[in-house]
Amino acid sequence: MSRKLIEACEEWGCFRVYNHHSLLPPSLTAEMKEVARSLFDLPPEAKTKIGFVPPFSGYGRSTPENPLREAFGLYDISSPPDVEAFCAQIHASDHQRETIVKYAKAVHEMIMEIARRLCEGLGVKGELFEGWPCALRMFKYNFTPDSIGSCVLKTHTDTGFLTLLQNDESVGGLEIMNNKSGEFVAVDPCPGTILINIGDTAAIWSNGRFCSVKHRVMCKEATDRFSVVSGLLGRRDCVIQPPPELLEPPHLRRLYVPVTYNRLRELRRDNKMHAGEVLDLLRA
Repeated sequence: MSRKLIEACEEWGCFRVYNHHSLLPPSLTAEMKEVARSLFDLPPEAKTKIGFVPPFSGYGRSTPENPLREAFGLYDISSPPDVEAFCAQIHASDHQRETIVKYAKAVHEMIMEIARRLCEGLGVKGELFEGWPCALRMFKYNFTPDSIGSCVLKTHTDTGFLTLLQNDESVGGLEIMNNKSGEFVAVDPCPGTILINIGDTAAIWSNGRFCSVKHRVMCKEATDRFSVVSGLLGRRDCVIQPPPELLEPPHLRRLYVPVTYNRLRELRRDNKMHAGEVLDLLRA
């Protein structure tokens, strides 16, 4: 299992997870998707009152850059106070709160298990990701007839270590780039599975063993598309660099200069490097 995970991270920068029901039951993912739908169904004036405090908390309305997308976000699902504050911020009902709390706990456990297996596959020991925040974001794409065939979320990589994506099970649109050909491949809906994307932090941490997957969202049909995304970030002041095991033979040469997670975010933002270009900037 670990070998297959490593191969997928090296070749594609993403993989699907099947048979995850002991950690993340289908009933819970379905309930979380319904909670997301109910939040987006709130009147516009109710949603805008919630506000959006960077980097992830609250409600984010559509922008000129992403006019067809709106989002709800929670910065750290591993922090019970953060989860409770988010539930209070959105005025969650008892059912919504219960679902969000259960989903946050289950997803965090699943993400940490995947991270542990990635470490195991690389021969890295230790609990290396304890205390790393894990963000939750819910997206709604308001696709229109005029937007069919257009790119509604431009090509990008994720900043964090890995992203767990509960994609829309009936509406497609997600595409990932084949690193060898540069061509995009459609990631069609696959009910009952979870998609994992590798981000820029993991590329640096793995000393270039893992690739951060470039992906985008295309409009395929005039309908609403929902997704629930959870991402293992880095602590803001955490220095991202390979563990000692990945700097031993035959991987002695450090490929990237050490960088804090905050600095990585700043470099991406200030240089408008949203599709992995920042990794070239950080070459040692």
